Amino acid sequence: MLIAYNKKKINFFSKVNGQFQIFFSIPFLSFCLLYSLCQAESELSIESPPISEESILFQEIPSVYSASKYEQKVTEAPSSVSIITADEIKKYGYQNFAEILRSVRGFSVTYDRNYNYLGTRGFGLPGDYNTRILLLIDGHRVNDAVYNQAPIGTDFPVDIDLIERIEIIRGPGSSLYGTNAFFAIINVITRIGRNFRGVETSAAAGSLETYKGRMSYGEKFQSGLEMVFSGSYYSSDGEDRLFFREFDKPENNNGIANGLDDDRFENIFAGLSYRDLSFQVNYHKREKDVPTAPYSTIFNELFSTEDERGWADLKYERIIGDQFNLLARFNYNFYHYSDDYYSNDYPRSVKTSDDVDSQWFQGEVQLTKTFLEAHKCTFGLDSRYSIQQDQRIFNHIQEGTIPGIEHEILDDHRSSQYLAVYSQDEFTITDYLTLHAGIRFDYFETFGGIVNPRAALIYNPFEKTTFKFVYGRAFREPNAYELYYRDGTSQKSNPDLDPETIDTYEIIYEQYIGKHLRGTIVGFYNSIDNLIVSRKDTTDGLNVFDNLDKVHAKGLEFELEEKLESGLEGRTSYTIQETENTTTGEDMVNSPLHLAKFNIIIPIIKRKLFFSGEEQYKSKRKTLDGKFAEDFFITNMTLYSHNIFKTLEVSGGVFNLFNKKYADPVGEELVQDTIEQNGRTFRIKFTYAF
Repeated sequence: MLIAYNKKKINFFSKVNGQFQIFFSIPFLSFCLLYSLCQAESELSIESPPISEESILFQEIPSVYSASKYEQKVTEAPSSVSIITADEIKKYGYQNFAEILRSVRGFSVTYDRNYNYLGTRGFGLPGDYNTRILLLIDGHRVNDAVYNQAPIGTDFPVDIDLIERIEIIRGPGSSLYGTNAFFAIINVITRIGRNFRGVETSAAAGSLETYKGRMSYGEKFQSGLEMVFSGSYYSSDGEDRLFFREFDKPENNNGIANGLDDDRFENIFAGLSYRDLSFQVNYHKREKDVPTAPYSTIFNELFSTEDERGWADLKYERIIGDQFNLLARFNYNFYHYSDDYYSNDYPRSVKTSDDVDSQWFQGEVQLTKTFLEAHKCTFGLDSRYSIQQDQRIFNHIQEGTIPGIEHEILDDHRSSQYLAVYSQDEFTITDYLTLHAGIRFDYFETFGGIVNPRAALIYNPFEKTTFKFVYGRAFREPNAYELYYRDGTSQKSNPDLDPETIDTYEIIYEQYIGKHLRGTIVGFYNSIDNLIVSRKDTTDGLNVFDNLDKVHAKGLEFELEEKLESGLEGRTSYTIQETENTTTGEDMVNSPLHLAKFNIIIPIIKRKLFFSGEEQYKSKRKTLDGKFAEDFFITNMTLYSHNIFKTLEVSGGVFNLFNKKYADPVGEELVQDTIEQNGRTFRIKFTYAF
């Protein structure tokens, strides 16, 4: 149960001790130094032209990095992989990261008008804040140090126009990545300087008074310096009038929330690279008005959440000879979350505020070396030091004889660290048979040590036929919120939580037919132990997180993908899955039995004008109250053009074309059982490169 925080109007550049002035002055000075050095070089090397997007699009078997932390073909990766390209993102007209993930095989996205939540392989607890998904940006861990949240909606920390490709690695990844790599790893690879044509701008507008603007600059110089700078702003009024039958009383405006669905964000991104060294900084601030009155707040009163996060990441990667690779990275991260609201638990004269502040350093060193021609081995050391994991709750007295006085409810200050070592061996047994085996040991201050292995046997009887037999174990550490949060009225802490664990068994069949058609069949079985859930303590009536449940899940996934050189491409997938809480003997909430998806891109004018269409089906889902959210079909359509007027790109789309009314199950922090989603919307977007 995450208490939402009101977005305080804090000037970013006036933070305490000027830490954020330093945060942005470092990359600026680094850029000036690198630029001066490169301009001063008297001999400029002539680079070969970059590989075109089209040639990558139509290569027979694409490559992936994130499955093993080095480049390999997807048929050689020890997992089931999906790749989404920048070209697809443009042609389908996606506006945010959640919309992209919603189109992916086996993924289910829900929205409670505050955050988006990602479910996969039958597991999608409402309100779990995506703690069982590891989100990476260019290999940099994004999940924060208090909630371990993976932001996927408008709180996603990078403008989606900056995405070059998305690698989705299904299954447990803790043997390489540690905590949160529970169900999947999502690595977002951003565009680099050579992907731009200098200055690039975009402007978008759509339904619900939605507007977005972006300006970017990217360049690669002959000296080898490569840079990207980008800034974005987004604003949406959302639904002006939302009706919630649970609040349908005269004192609650007859259940109507007016003008309380606004959504805004601003983003600054910069990337510099020179030879083996790269440096990246990012800042993202998102404010969302919440119309649903969660956590016993007063209905139809302004209540907004604020998420502010950023990082500075320095990476060194050097290839030595043909068989030795060294990677070292170090980064600083921060995350802030706040709110102000009126609660039904206190008199109307009292306003409650929540503040979370966290800062942490992350470091990693990795060596990859090939031995005896048959063993590609990876060794790594990974560490995180959270210097700040603060959670506060306090009341303001708004009226009376002593206005403005604060009453402290929670003032919890923590720091923590973990240290991990890992190794992996890709053993080529024969030309047709490969064994991947890896193991990682993590030591946490909170609960001690944990070991997670992974093994995959990959069999290629024919050039384009692959069978993969995969076993893996993963874990999720109990986060600082689950361990230490208490509010005095409904929630108490539990510092003795153990980590969740999952054992996964998969059989994967991949078949390439000709140059352009790929088929995938996956069978999986998951067993989850020590699932952390909130329960009510009968001794005092307070909620507390505890290791209570055991969950089993099984299912089948089918997918066909095709990409032709003419520009025609499409994919279709179907997932059937069953997830049971074996502790209670009941089906899991928000777990659709069936998911079906169909995507197609049709060239109307070759290489210039494209039509794209999406059809998505989700079967009924159980809610926390034991009822069901109905099944539904959603249809989206988009027209996209480029190369018609020099460097101008134009797209226009209609989403939920047939105005289908449907609702998503939501978490226990809400009175509502389900929240209705948006009906038909449209948007148009222009992008121009100078």
